[in-house]
Amino acid sequence: MDGLTLEQIVARLGGELVGNPQTRVERIQPIGSADRTGITFLSRPKLRAQIAQSQAAAIILPAALKGELPPSGNAIFAQDPYLYYARLSQWFWRLRQPAFEAGRHPLAHIDPSAQVSDLARVDAFAVIEAGARIAEGVHVGSGSHVGRDAVIGADSVLHPRSVVGWGCILGARCVLQSGAVVGSDGFGYARDAEGAGVKIAQVGIAVLADDVEVGANSTIDRGALDNTEIGTGVKIDNLVQIAHNVRIGAHTALAGCVGVSGSAQIGAYCFIGGGVGIAGHLSIADGVVIGGMSLVSRSVHQPGMYTGAFPLDTHANWERNAATVRQLYQLRDRIRSLEHQLASLKTDQTT
Repeated sequence: MDGLTLEQIVARLGGELVGNPQTRVERIQPIGSADRTGITFLSRPKLRAQIAQSQAAAIILPAALKGELPPSGNAIFAQDPYLYYARLSQWFWRLRQPAFEAGRHPLAHIDPSAQVSDLARVDAFAVIEAGARIAEGVHVGSGSHVGRDAVIGADSVLHPRSVVGWGCILGARCVLQSGAVVGSDGFGYARDAEGAGVKIAQVGIAVLADDVEVGANSTIDRGALDNTEIGTGVKIDNLVQIAHNVRIGAHTALAGCVGVSGSAQIGAYCFIGGGVGIAGHLSIADGVVIGGMSLVSRSVHQPGMYTGAFPLDTHANWERNAATVRQLYQLRDRIRSLEHQLASLKTDQTT
């Protein structure tokens, strides 16, 4: 790959170009270390001092900084430089990938009853079970497993060692990173008279809509009776656990190590920070942002930002504050008692 000219970039992605349209860039680089072969971006005007110091061939800048140029004299002004960078990064990534080649590796195992498009690719040691349907443009990576009657939509990618359980459905352009599992059994047990766990058969499926991405070693459990449903464009980071019968609305994002308990419902366009725990059978409205390491134990009915993490502190202060928290209910009762006494005194003084 010999790069892209600024003229090509603007023709495809838009923005206002100032400088030499024939300048060629070969990669996207950080603004602090970019050289004359790279293009970089600056999304926050308060960091504008970095513009004059950058050695990049060109910089993507906010439209609000129009008139400010780097030493190269080349800039693309965009309403949202970070979004512009995201789209440009996809373009560069595609240019660097080997061409997609459909076909079935001789070491793949494909059940004769599976319907695999001739325009799909199945790599070595992949297993596709009976009744599964694989659409055109799908790439099933090495060692991946597609269960019986599962459906994989067009242009989806199953990276090596990912799993789609029996009957589960992936829409178009979904991505499962390595180790991701869609359709594992939900955690459901009854207790017998002695207290031993009796497994509840998980007979629902997991359904992923179009453009869902699931990070490495993340798991999405199938439903117990109904289905687990993941909406269009949902992005799930690594090491995320989504339990049975959870429903997640369109374009919500979950950062690493989030745990979502069974039958929770999360709205659309939410962002759930890393390490958040969400209790079961509650609902979160559209447009909610949950700060990292928070515990969501009750439903959230209004959009906005919520944080329930205890601030980091020295251990000695943490111990003192934790001791206070354990006594809050006692302090509350004492305050209420004092309030009643004060109210009684005021009543006596007025009579």
